[in-house]
Amino acid sequence: MFPPRQISAPTGLTLLLKILDVLLEVNVTSLDRWPWRRLRVRGPSMTPTLRDRDVVALRVGDRAEPGDVVLVRWDSRPQQLSVKRAVRRVGEEWHVEGDNAFGSTDSRELGPARVLGVVRWRLWPSPRRIR
Repeated sequence: MFPPRQISAPTGLTLLLKILDVLLEVNVTSLDRWPWRRLRVRGPSMTPTLRDRDVVALRVGDRAEPGDVVLVRWDSRPQQLSVKRAVRRVGEEWHVEGDNAFGSTDSRELGPARVLGVVRWRLWPSPRRIR
């Protein structure tokens, strides 16, 4: 026979992250009007603020301000979404740059980008507000 397994219920921060994970997953599948989205960061362009594989929560449609970390899309690369820092408005779009100047493809090469949402929280690892 197999020995009985010890199963412990998540508590504290682990429980909060699991609840957020479920809420944000429900958002993607059934609550299209809910403005919060969960996103996994890929690449080094936002180091040290965000690192490869960090998980963030962003609010779609939020009004960006200079200094905000934002989700953007360039007209020249419509299939690519990028997380960058908003620097200044350029007409209806934004000049955005990565925090890692040596590892970022951004408005310095591609021109202004359309802001789709504002990153408000890092959920994993080390949950905290992003600014």
